[in-house]
Amino acid sequence: MKTRSVPDQVSSIKGSTPWIVIIALLSVYIFWGGTYLGMKVAIETMPPFWMAGTRFLIAGGVLYVLARMQGEGRPSAREWRGAGIVGALLLLGGNGMVAWAEQRVPSAIASMLVATVPLWIIAFNWAGSRKAPGIGTIAGVILGFSGIVVLVSHTGGESDKSLDAIGLITLVIASICWSAGSMYSRRARLPNSPMMSTAVQMLVGGALLLIASYFMGDWSKLHPSDISLRSYLALGYLIFFGSICGYTAYIWLLKSADPTWVSTYAFVNPIVALFLGWCLADEQLTVNSLVASVIIIAAVIVITVFGRKPQSSTTRIQPSNVTAAATSKR
Repeated sequence: MKTRSVPDQVSSIKGSTPWIVIIALLSVYIFWGGTYLGMKVAIETMPPFWMAGTRFLIAGGVLYVLARMQGEGRPSAREWRGAGIVGALLLLGGNGMVAWAEQRVPSAIASMLVATVPLWIIAFNWAGSRKAPGIGTIAGVILGFSGIVVLVSHTGGESDKSLDAIGLITLVIASICWSAGSMYSRRARLPNSPMMSTAVQMLVGGALLLIASYFMGDWSKLHPSDISLRSYLALGYLIFFGSICGYTAYIWLLKSADPTWVSTYAFVNPIVALFLGWCLADEQLTVNSLVASVIIIAAVIVITVFGRKPQSSTTRIQPSNVTAAATSKR
């Protein structure tokens, strides 16, 4: 089973030089890997749901304008509705909960649990179709959930206060929401243009996040004069580099590079987040956390390698749907 939705027919574009592909791939690695630390810094002085809603409304608005400038038509009411459901699952239930959980859990640990999304997708597909995947995929799923158990099972000791049980559970729920949103996007009615599809999801998801922020009490905690320059810069990073530049590089890579290489961001992003959290945010990771991280990353690699099966033309997923689901959560 294919766990990362990149069309099989994608091949190198004639004229694309290897160094441009490398730069684009590194952009996805670094920019998306840095979003976890970016969220951690942004919510130091910004309420989490308000921060996430503001981020996606602005990024979605920019992408919408860019898509319209490229000649894309306005989405239909049905497409707005489909994007609303996907945006609610990916951004409200997914990204919003990650931002909230990072108040209690290191950004590196958050990235590791988010990396389990392919495991949940495979588990859900397995339960729904009752058709067992290959042995390699099953091994990857078991390995991945073992990593979660190792991570969650060591949260009660005084020596590991950084691993908050509620924060970890919230991250698991966020990963499930992302998985459900990604699966629903495969059959949802969304705009054909990947850029417009993601823009609409961000606009709807951002609006829902701001509504949720009201009920979460974020507005009463919002004091613009107290927001630090660090948090503003982090929000700017999330909007420009995380959502706009990273997305643009990813879209280009879908047309210009081997899909196997493009999909490696799934397990490179957590490594980048782990390093950045340790290097720039002084996040202390225990041996237990590092062991669990290695297990989870290994599981994603196993699934990425063993889960690739060619799809027929009748079952191939629409690029616009899967691209939006893969990128809007960043």
